[in-house]
Amino acid sequence: MLPSRLFLDDFFDDFDKNKKIDKMMKCDIYEEDELYIIEMDMPGASKQDITLDIENGYLSITYKKEEKDVEKKYIHRERFSYTNCSRKFYVGDIDEAKVDASFKDGILKISLPKKEKESSKKTININ
Repeated sequence: MLPSRLFLDDFFDDFDKNKKIDKMMKCDIYEEDELYIIEMDMPGASKQDITLDIENGYLSITYKKEEKDVEKKYIHRERFSYTNCSRKFYVGDIDEAKVDASFKDGILKISLPKKEKESSKKTININ
């Protein structure tokens, strides 16, 4: 029987920045009444480094930070310096004018109000 996790199976993750970026921008998406809510973990970020854009039904969340060159000789490094990463979500028909976002304690919370559905009734003539 093999263990579920092999020894050093994530060793090469340290060399792959994309795997570290995926770990940074984890999120939960849920629905409350007339809202979609996205909560995203962004530890170490500040709200000035975050940009939110909505275009053609897609919400883009971008994090960009200027990395300061620090000359250190690391023996081991786990706290990776994220300088640029983004995620994109299809949010469909939402009321873009009422989108709200807040950032507190390293968590970005975005409230996306659903568009009010217009009920239209049409009578169809039978030929």
